[in-house]
Amino acid sequence: MAEENGYAVVVEDSAEGWHVVIQDRDGTAVSYRACRDALEARIYASTVRQHIYWLSEPKFREYYQLDD
Repeated sequence: MAEENGYAVVVEDSAEGWHVVIQDRDGTAVSYRACRDALEARIYASTVRQHIYWLSEPKFREYYQLDD
């Protein structure tokens, strides 16, 4: 297993609805995904958390199409 790669994931419920935010090491939002409900948001966030743990930082950026 790889060491965590420095990214974080946050589930938020706002006036606009549920969404999942991927943050870089500095806490800057680098990806935003709107979700239909809490269940979808939690499932997606769980998948992202697994990828944070399993994938190297370069592979994670490639998979989620994040800029360097």
